[in-house]
Amino acid sequence: SCAVGAARAAWRCWRRCCASHSSERFVIKGSLAGAAVYVAYDQGLLGSGAEGAEALKKAQAALPPAVKEWTSYMGWELPPAPSLDFSPSDSWNKGVHTVMSALSVAPSRACEYTSEGWKYVKDLVK
Repeated sequence: SCAVGAARAAWRCWRRCCASHSSERFVIKGSLAGAAVYVAYDQGLLGSGAEGAEALKKAQAALPPAVKEWTSYMGWELPPAPSLDFSPSDSWNKGVHTVMSALSVAPSRACEYTSEGWKYVKDLVK
């Protein structure tokens, strides 16, 4: 009775509190997402492949000194970062070539598979 009433009052208070904060959370999350998109656009990550590769090179040049400064400020010791020899444009081009070559042979392969399927069905019917 008294405990149930207290629980209901606490539930109502919690719902009122969360309802008022949910709109604030939505605005904060939306602002963070918008800021992330703006930074990505400003740095050239949403542009062409060449612009993205250039932005990656900038990040690879700027990130290690920033991490080193931050870890020395915090007093942490991190192992050395591995060097990355990765070209996004080369990987992208390889993927595009693979997909296009698969699409170019798809009609002839479909004909082959269809004729093999008909032969199999004919052999089953006999």
